[in-house]
Amino acid sequence: MNDITLTLSERQSTGKKARLLRQEGVVPSVVYGADMEAVSTQSGLVETTKVARAAGKHTPVHLNVGGKKTLAIIKNIDVHPLKQHIRHVAFHAVNRNEVITTQVPIQLVGVGESEAEKAGLIVLQAIEQIDIRAKPGDLPESLDLSVEKLATAEDKLTLADITLPKGVEFADVEQDLELVVANVYEPSALQAANEAAGGDAEADSEVGADNGGDTPQATQAEESRPGGKGQEEPKQSNVDANK
Repeated sequence: MNDITLTLSERQSTGKKARLLRQEGVVPSVVYGADMEAVSTQSGLVETTKVARAAGKHTPVHLNVGGKKTLAIIKNIDVHPLKQHIRHVAFHAVNRNEVITTQVPIQLVGVGESEAEKAGLIVLQAIEQIDIRAKPGDLPESLDLSVEKLATAEDKLTLADITLPKGVEFADVEQDLELVVANVYEPSALQAANEAAGGDAEADSEVGADNGGDTPQATQAEESRPGGKGQEEPKQSNVDANK
């Protein structure tokens, strides 16, 4: 795993004043952890965007905060719903020797090479990410799952088909390993299912309109709250103040 680094400077502007930083191409952020007070920080938009794309919410980031080095996981990324630029980042400081819980993507490998796809069938992924536990240095960038053995519409892939790297385990000790990650479909059956689902959605929309229901509104992408299982979170008042 390549080291991802980001230099942060301490920030004095908080609350509404942080908006002025964004106008200058600076991203406000906060670094917090179980053994430290939350620190208001900032960094350039270009550098922060590169790090966020490379690390996501599962790869450790080596932070340099005023000359002090800290290992952290990105726990929250606030993105502008229209312009799609980063408005705020929350970094959770971690100990490299302690096991942490985080979410990693599940990557299907060999797409297009399975006997099922060569026969005209369609492979669809049902689960795209899963919570795991590991030390920061053992966290994988993704959990890979090959589709090459899929051959018929009856075939499927489950969590049991994933080989976890050494030192990595599912966060849920009672995780259902038979949970389906990918299914194989006949094109005609998939089209019929989509048409049926579309019809149901249209009917629901008409009922909502008849009863004065609200129309759907665009919302900001769902984001994880700072912290995680077994990890101390900053007080909400402190997080709000550091934005």
